[in-house]
This record gives sequence, structure tokens and C-alpha cells, in this order.
Amino acid sequence: MKSIAYHADLAQVQAEAGLAALLDAPACSNPFNRLAWWRALAGECGITPMLAVCRDDETGQTAVLPLARGKGPRQFDALANWYSFRVGPVISAGPGGLSLLTALARNLALRARRVTLSPVSDETGEASLLARAFRAAGWFVDMSPCDKNHILPVRARSYAEYLASRPGPLRTTLKRKAGKVTVELFSHFDEAAWAEYEAIYASSWKPAEGSPAFLRRFAREEAEAGRLRMGIARNKDGAAIAAQVWTVEGGTAFIHKLAHVEEARALSPGTTLSAALFEQVIDRDHVSLVDFGTGDDPYKRDWMEECRPRYRLDMMRPGVALLWPQILRASAKRLARAVSHG
Repeated sequence: MKSIAYHADLAQVQAEAGLAALLDAPACSNPFNRLAWWRALAGECGITPMLAVCRDDETGQTAVLPLARGKGPRQFDALANWYSFRVGPVISAGPGGLSLLTALARNLALRARRVTLSPVSDETGEASLLARAFRAAGWFVDMSPCDKNHILPVRARSYAEYLASRPGPLRTTLKRKAGKVTVELFSHFDEAAWAEYEAIYASSWKPAEGSPAFLRRFAREEAEAGRLRMGIARNKDGAAIAAQVWTVEGGTAFIHKLAHVEEARALSPGTTLSAALFEQVIDRDHVSLVDFGTGDDPYKRDWMEECRPRYRLDMMRPGVALLWPQILRASAKRLARAVSHG
């Protein structure tokens, strides 16, 4: 027997000890499946959450699908935004993940006609598992690549060994700019440093920050948990000219934000600051992986060594006539992808 519940009130989830434990560190190995992350999205980004939960009453195994109300009627999206490296189900230990998600997808058909999740990873089978579950429950599922995730497997190297493997132009830049930029690293939340980060970001090439309040809240909470790694680079006059926000947990360093003042580009402050943070997470935090998030920016290839796909899953009810044009288009694109791949 399986029990299914939907939670729009995340404070209520926090009060359920078993569910809260599943969705909290250290049970989670990344920030993006953590209850605190979802609460911040709801509190600071205007996202309306709906956690779909399926529990096997006999084994106690639980599956959680973090959803948010979409723009259309009976439409749900992932409980995520542009800061999320990945989205996907959270499933407690046990063999029944597919059965739980299938039951959840079947019940979700009573509430939703379309569910769209992105970006979903598949290196451990999350995207494929979701696709199988929704198809088994009678949904039309289109699974297509939507983004890339650059990573660095450290493979027990020291920072010096890692640096020696970097492209020659990068190593040359670090040598040429040595001494022209000083770096300060923080593992605590520093109000003055955070104000400098915000000023640097505003003066950078980056688009306007999507939700400064969300990012500040996240940085503060990660610092309280001992996971924040933040850096500020300064010129010879002490002015802050580059900033980066990283976190470390579960053997992985996540690179969340980086920016530099455009006028300081000649000093390559971002490169110097990145090097200092790589040294920190490799030699002192002893991570096994560095995750550069989503996006295929060319500069990421200088630091990273592997690239993983991210997927968009578009699940639609085939009995809803309004969705037939979208289903036909998705089917045509899927056929074209299959033909192009031989």
C-alpha cells in the first residue's frame, strides 16, 4: 500500500521528522535537493511550491518530487530557478524507487495535465527513471538535452598536480599576473565582503542578479553550516575587483557565482581568484569533484575536464486535446533526433 500527499506549506514538511530528515543535510549531497533551498525559493523568489510525496506503508521508503505551480492551468514545473544546477526526485534508500515514482505519476494525473522538469541529471539515472515512471503511468514523455554541466574529477591529485595539467595559456596568465592581485578567502558570512560581491556583480558583464535576497540568504545559511567558500580579489590599491561564491559538501565543491569588474579585466583577477579557490577545495577541503553548474561557457573548459548533459523532461497527458499540438511537435523532434543519430 502506498500513501500519497502533497505539501504546499514547506513549514509543515519541516515539522514531519522523517520527511525533514530525508530533505536535510547530511542526507542530501547537494544544496538543490535540500528543504532549506526550496524554502528560500518560496520565500525570496515568489515560487509556489508543491512537494509530491509517495510513501510505501510497508517498507517506509519514500520518494519526493519537488514541484512548483506553473503558469498554465494544471501545469507544474520543477521547484527550481536559474540558481539550481539540477532538479530531480529525492528517494530514500531501498529498491522501490520506480514503483514509488510510478504511483506518484499516476496520482499526479488527477491534478496536472503537464509537468516540466529541467535541468535533470542522468549520470545516476534520475532522468531515465522519471521518464520510465511517467510513461508507465500513461503520460507522454519527451526527454531531450537542454544544457551541459562541466565538472572536474580530482582523482586524488594535489592542487599542484592539477595545475600542471591545465592549458599552457592559463598557467602563463597565472604566472604573469602573480603579485598584481591579492586574494582573501572566507568560510564565514562577512557583511562587508558580501556588499563588495554585490558591487562587483553590478559592475560586471553579467546580467542583473535574479534574486539578490535569495543568494544572500543561501550564502548566510551555508556559512552557518560550514559549507561556504567565498573569495574576493583586490588590486594594489585594495579595491575589490573580483568575487566568487562556492560551497563544499559531500566531497563536491559547487561553483555558484563569479564576477569581476570589467575595467579590471587586464589584471585577470577572476583567474587568480579561481586558482586560489581550487587550491582551497583540493588541498584543504579534499573534495573529489568540482561542479561548475550549468552552461557551456568556453572559459569553463580551461578548468574542467569532463562534461555531462542535462535534460528537460516534458510530461503531458495524451487525453488532453489542448496538448495534442505540443505532443505532435515533441514527437516530430524526437524522431528527427533519432534519425540524426543514425
